[in-house]
Amino acid sequence: MYATLANPADAPRPLGPYSQVARVPLADGHALLHVSGQIAEGDGIAEQSRGVFETLTALLAAYGATLDDIINIRTYLTDMDDLPGYAAVRRSCLTGTPPTSTTVQVARLFRPEARIEVEVVAVTP
Repeated sequence: MYATLANPADAPRPLGPYSQVARVPLADGHALLHVSGQIAEGDGIAEQSRGVFETLTALLAAYGATLDDIINIRTYLTDMDDLPGYAAVRRSCLTGTPPTSTTVQVARLFRPEARIEVEVVAVTP
C-alpha cells in the first residue's frame, strides 16, 4: 500500500475501528496527511470547536506538522447557526493564509451530542 494508515500514540484514540491519519508520501520527501473527521465533547459550539482543533493539533504533531500546514478543511455542522461560533475559534487557530474550505450542514453526526466534525488535509514540512 502506498499510504500508511495510523492512529498516533500521542493523540486521542479514535471513537471506532478506523485510522485517524492516512500518510501519503510525495516524491519531494514531503507527505500528504489526510486526517479523518474529528469531534469533541463540550456543551457549546465554541468548546467543541476548541476540542476539535486540539485533537487536530496532536494528530498533525505526530508527523511534524502544525495547523499552519493544513491545505484543505471540511467542516460539518448540525446547525448552520453555529457557524459564527465555530468561525471565531477557527480564526484563532488558523492564523496564516486560510486553507481551501468547505462547510456544510448535516442532519446528524456520529455522536448525537456532537455539533461539529472537522476533517483536514495537510502537507508535512
